[in-house]
Amino acid sequence: MKKFCIVSCFCLLVSMSAVAQTTNEEKKDEGYRFTIVKELPVTPVKNQAKAGTCWDYAGTAFIEAELLRMGKGEYDFSEMFNAYNDYCDRAMAAIRTHGDISYTQGGCFGDLLHVMERYGLVPEDQMRPGVMYRDSLSNHSELFSMTSPMVKAAAGNGSLQSDSNYQLLSMKAIRAVHQVYLGVPPERFTYKGKSYTPLSFYESTGLKADDYIQVTAFLHEPLYKTFAVESPDNWRHDLSYNVTLDELLEITDHAIAQGYPVGWDSDVSEQGFRMGNRKGFCVLPATSVDNSLAGSDMAHWTGMTAKAIQDEAAEHPTPQRWVTPEERQLGWDNHETNDDHLMLIYGTAKDQMGNEYYMVKNSWGEYNGEYKGMFFCSKAFFRYKTITILIHKDALSKEMKKKLGVK
Repeated sequence: MKKFCIVSCFCLLVSMSAVAQTTNEEKKDEGYRFTIVKELPVTPVKNQAKAGTCWDYAGTAFIEAELLRMGKGEYDFSEMFNAYNDYCDRAMAAIRTHGDISYTQGGCFGDLLHVMERYGLVPEDQMRPGVMYRDSLSNHSELFSMTSPMVKAAAGNGSLQSDSNYQLLSMKAIRAVHQVYLGVPPERFTYKGKSYTPLSFYESTGLKADDYIQVTAFLHEPLYKTFAVESPDNWRHDLSYNVTLDELLEITDHAIAQGYPVGWDSDVSEQGFRMGNRKGFCVLPATSVDNSLAGSDMAHWTGMTAKAIQDEAAEHPTPQRWVTPEERQLGWDNHETNDDHLMLIYGTAKDQMGNEYYMVKNSWGEYNGEYKGMFFCSKAFFRYKTITILIHKDALSKEMKKKLGVK
């Protein structure tokens, strides 16, 4: 009988060990599981392909989402129309400043706002990507290899020639090359049986560029004032409202909760983005863990090295690093944080550990990531790596409008 009890106890221990091992393996292998808290409607994902026009695709996705919010229905605007006008504006600015403004493909949300206010908008079928070189996706490499030397030569020339209408010949040549690669902007077109110019089409949507503001959170400028964020791609010197880091998240959360999409300008060179983007997430794993950090199974994380936590973060949720305003500022000042990529935030979610996320629409095609071009960004990553956000001014709370002096 005693022998039987010993054997039974041994079997029970083995069984419990097997169950525990299975449970641990299941826990380790379950990956990231997201529960959506709030999701706003957006238009389908596009692919910017081999063009540095994330500002264009993200900005266009933003205004398309805005029109859905406004009950205006689904629009599909032409990114190439926007790119053509902005590229030509930037070329002219580089010439006027003798090359002090860089002529590149990159940009900011303000570029899209300027383009639609000054030149209008057109439907996608009026200027599609790639059609000028027998493709369906953008590739602006050759375009810029042609136009960059032209802009540089004009910017460095002390006396530029002009035509009988006092228009620079160099800009006429630069516009012509852009049209060869991107297409000719239409002066008038028909949309759903009605005739429009690009400007009248923009006006018909009900969008107003002045309704949108950019917000940031840095320590080197006064709070609740505006300043031009020092990014090479902010060549128009567009202004952003400066708030505290906590307020930046509060503004973003409030906007989404009230049904407003959020344009997101961020750094995507961080390891937490690269390691998880194709799996559908980006995170900022904690470099150290103590009992002050929220999360389940704290005993598991306490005492682990930063690398070990980061390695696990590639497979399933871990505690997140919640940076201070000072850490964020240093990341910007020492160039660890760069103005890399613009996207669209359209919702909020949580993982099984309780970490909070934003739902993001990207512009790298549906093949990218497990969620067909969308992904989940932890609020910890957003807190550290956000450059600016773009929102409708009515997405601000009454209290924040008063602080910023926004009407």
